[in-house]
Amino acid sequence: MKPVYVINGFLESGKTEFISFTLDQPYFQTKGTTLLILCEEGEKEYDETLLKKSGTVVELVEEEADFTPSHLLELEKKHKPERIIIEYNGMWNYKNAKLPWHWKIEQQITTIDGSTFPMYYTNMRSLLAEMIRNSDMIIFNRCDNVRDELGSYKRNIKAVNPAAEVIFEDANGEINEIFEEDLPYDLNQEIIDLDNTGYGIWYLDSMDHLERYIGKKMRFVAMVLKPGNFPDNYFVPGRMAMTCCADDMAFLGYACEFAGAGALKQKDWVKVTAVVSKEYWEDYKGEGPILHAVSVEKTKAPKEEIISFS
Repeated sequence: MKPVYVINGFLESGKTEFISFTLDQPYFQTKGTTLLILCEEGEKEYDETLLKKSGTVVELVEEEADFTPSHLLELEKKHKPERIIIEYNGMWNYKNAKLPWHWKIEQQITTIDGSTFPMYYTNMRSLLAEMIRNSDMIIFNRCDNVRDELGSYKRNIKAVNPAAEVIFEDANGEINEIFEEDLPYDLNQEIIDLDNTGYGIWYLDSMDHLERYIGKKMRFVAMVLKPGNFPDNYFVPGRMAMTCCADDMAFLGYACEFAGAGALKQKDWVKVTAVVSKEYWEDYKGEGPILHAVSVEKTKAPKEEIISFS
């Protein structure tokens, strides 16, 4: 079987940049020829040095009528490639694409310009749907000015292809955005119970999306930290976290108001139920999450005292 990689998307959606990046990776520069079939010519051209270094030959198929199994087979016989990349034309209906019987699609990726996605979604939805329906990965690039819309973008994609991995990128690279539908807990519960995974995600998400949690009642097991500069009726319930290795440890917690804080001891384990608010706190150097305890009960240490993000 001949391995095939299909990269589709509308013109100037970043297909060429993605393929160029892939060809430049050591893992892709293996023995044998790579046949790159272009179904349209964009403004950005492939670097000849990169093509030579990666052992890539380029063939252009300009007309949809020429994208046939027989013609593709001729190109295979001509170059005898080990692998094939197809940069598909976004204006051709992918539903009509036919490949030689022995070509096996290893991966299908759709690239989307985040700044123009609403226009294409509104005006060319059927073409877009055919692109993403069987894609393994959807890459939204140029998302710098549309960050507030990314949740709805992802929902639109998932409605067509629930299994697809959706990635958002801005000028600095991948955006590590946590969307409400991806949270491992239900924000509509009267009390939101956080396990180890949930606590870590809640801590990180509340930094970027505190508005989701204001007025919510959270419950979790935590270690007591009592900084020396804190008022008597405040403490920090939190967890030690390992982000990548044992040498990279941090205590993750937010200030919590509790009338009985004076009776708590450093490193006690407690079960906290608290309401989240947004208030000024000097250590935050501005406004941030403040917890107001409804109850704080002593408890035993959890089986896994350290949470991990690795």
